[in-house]
Amino acid sequence: MSTTRRHRPSRGRLLPAVAACLLIAAAVTLGTWLQFGERQALDRVYDAGGSAPDRVDVEASIQRVDAAGRELTLRVNVTPRGELAEAGGVSPTEDLTLQTSTSTRGDLSFKAHSRIATMDLPVTLKGGSITDYPFDAYDASIEFTAVQGGQKVPVHMTLSNGDALFSAAVDDASDDGTAAFDIGLGRSNSVLVFTAFMMAAMWGLALSVLTGAWFLVTRRKGLTWPALGWMAATLFALAAFRNTAPGTPPIGCLMDYIAFLWAETVIAFCLVTVVVTGFRAERRTSDVE
Repeated sequence: MSTTRRHRPSRGRLLPAVAACLLIAAAVTLGTWLQFGERQALDRVYDAGGSAPDRVDVEASIQRVDAAGRELTLRVNVTPRGELAEAGGVSPTEDLTLQTSTSTRGDLSFKAHSRIATMDLPVTLKGGSITDYPFDAYDASIEFTAVQGGQKVPVHMTLSNGDALFSAAVDDASDDGTAAFDIGLGRSNSVLVFTAFMMAAMWGLALSVLTGAWFLVTRRKGLTWPALGWMAATLFALAAFRNTAPGTPPIGCLMDYIAFLWAETVIAFCLVTVVVTGFRAERRTSDVE
């Protein structure tokens, strides 16, 4: 009577699977933690200025940071309160003017008894250069002073950041009757992580092509068309991959000098070298025949 033995998986075969599961779990945990931190940063609201019952509330939100154009778009919602407002803050009782900082283009004026609509303001960025991408950083100053009926009135301002590509460090710079923020802007963690991955991938592809070229040249393989097609495709695909960088940085930024330009140079050199040596090998073979 024959018996069948059940083959139990050896401990050596289980270790790679367990290690892969642990690695995936660690990566998912790290990614969730990074996303949660960025979500908290985007949900954070900063406030500055006075809290008098008769005041002007300014709700400001950073909608988009244009590093190439050196400006950010600030969405502003103005609401008068107390004796300064009528119809629940929809319109001011007298002509209202919001004076802004020098980095903001122009003051805001609202007519008495007229509905106040949300407005987008361009704010000039100071310092930094986009050629430092992805480590570029900028500064901005936002300031509001309110004058209604010819008299200066208190201002209370809140500020939030709605651009996921940038993180904001905000300091209260208010003084008597003025609400102001000093803002420091830098690339968000997600941009830094993705850009680091892109640079590592560029070098990895370049070294892969270099390894393949070394094998073809040293073994005198001749014109191996599948390998040549792979190298040429990598050369052009790398340029398209580079253009997917968050924030569309211009050619010549730090990322290019660290990885992209060198990777393209290595791949192009390998492609030309393989073609030249392969052509010579093919000629020798044809001469022998």
